[in-house]
Amino acid sequence: MDVFLSQYDWIRRTRETLFRYCETLPYEDYVKEVEAFGGDSIRNLHAHVADCYQTWLGIRALEKQFSEINPQTIHSVQDMREIFAKTDDLVLEFLQEFKENGDKNIQITRNGESWNVTVLWLFTHTATHEFHHKGQIVKIGRQLGYIPPDTDLIEEFIPS
Repeated sequence: MDVFLSQYDWIRRTRETLFRYCETLPYEDYVKEVEAFGGDSIRNLHAHVADCYQTWLGIRALEKQFSEINPQTIHSVQDMREIFAKTDDLVLEFLQEFKENGDKNIQITRNGESWNVTVLWLFTHTATHEFHHKGQIVKIGRQLGYIPPDTDLIEEFIPS
């Protein structure tokens, strides 16, 4: 699964671009709940993404115990960075654990239903989930009057 390690490195690079952008926002706007996004804020969406990694990869796949991430306890982008540093450790543990078993089936129970998903599905689900919410975070920033950077990978290859 070395290709997944490389892919996750790209995911972290785009996340870093998003973190640098969020650090330019006033805290009041980082936590401002926007009705058009179901009352979510940038901070809350960031916390939700980290919680998704914990839930799917940590709790369901690795059978570890985690407490739900409470956005109200996150008081800065630096706090969020620390949460994602732990998330990175978890993802790397997951990738190491299933290094040679991308097609391995893992039984997942959610809302009383059980089904089998592959390691590849779990990794893809969490990564695409993060990118979905990254788009929402950028959109919230725009609605608040900020111009976000391009958080797509293409920026890694085009010189400034």
